[in-house]
Amino acid sequence: MTLNLDNWLSGRYQACAINYNKYVKQIFGSKYGLDQHLTYSLQFIELSRDQVAGVMTEEDVPRRLRAYIAEFDESLTEEEYNSPQYAIRLLFTRKEANRKGQADSVFEFIDPNSEAARELDKQYWFKKEVERPKYLRKDVLDIVHKEGFKIFGPFQHTRLWRKMDAKNPGKGFGTEVRGTWYWYDRWIDEVRKHCEGNVHLDTDVKK
Repeated sequence: MTLNLDNWLSGRYQACAINYNKYVKQIFGSKYGLDQHLTYSLQFIELSRDQVAGVMTEEDVPRRLRAYIAEFDESLTEEEYNSPQYAIRLLFTRKEANRKGQADSVFEFIDPNSEAARELDKQYWFKKEVERPKYLRKDVLDIVHKEGFKIFGPFQHTRLWRKMDAKNPGKGFGTEVRGTWYWYDRWIDEVRKHCEGNVHLDTDVKK
């Protein structure tokens, strides 16, 4: 158990368990497979995004450890990263049974070509978060300079993020990857707001 890391790495744990069982049976014979005795696990948390998100925040995991995980993942090929032997990724949706005996099984597999599966895919892609664009400090400055806030430079940028503690991962303004800090669009919005609030300091601003 590594409580703070479970939400980050549980898919890898599951893949390791299945890989282990696969090779135990392959080397010693199927009768030694652990899946005969340890098939299911029980969990004590609702399978909902809000419930899972409430278990752990990014602040619970040290920044260097998060950076290492991101760096390791980025070193993999697309095929390796998406392989079920690297991480098990399942998509759950709650089924509301409308008659007795209909929901006796915890898991129900549906044909991926069925109408139900296509509808589920639509819901998933609608809700799925896409990878957010990342910007270096230079990119942030280039954006606000093009908008006319030319006086806002590296010094002002550093003073602003320190004042707002913006490199605190819990603030959601950016992330560190391979030792380099990247900013999200949210931070550019904050910089823009700051510049607009101090527009009188920039005589070159385009109105």
